[in-house]
Amino acid sequence: MKRLLPLALIAASLAATAAENRGADPIAIAVTLQPKKIHEECARMEAGQSRSWQWKSDTPVDFNIHYHRGNEVFFPVQRDATRGEGGSFTAKHVDDYCWMWTAREAAAKIEGGIAK
Repeated sequence: MKRLLPLALIAASLAATAAENRGADPIAIAVTLQPKKIHEECARMEAGQSRSWQWKSDTPVDFNIHYHRGNEVFFPVQRDATRGEGGSFTAKHVDDYCWMWTAREAAAKIEGGIAK
């Protein structure tokens, strides 16, 4: 029950932000990654569109928000060995943006969400 309260608070916060971002539902994140494995959540964003996000992990993971242009990958947000992050991301141009987590040496349980 103690774990559900923080998730409920995150979901409520993301839901309020989602209402401002075209009324769409937030993306809930609840995954367990094996060592060296990844999880991505991708979404098309218009220039100037913002999405709030917040997550936590029980072990350090690498995290980024990225997009692709041909064979190149660009990382507007990149964090190594972190147990949690949050904030608001605003697209500078229309593109498919991906929030990505990579487990390091140990399995990682990740929980949180992204407002749509």
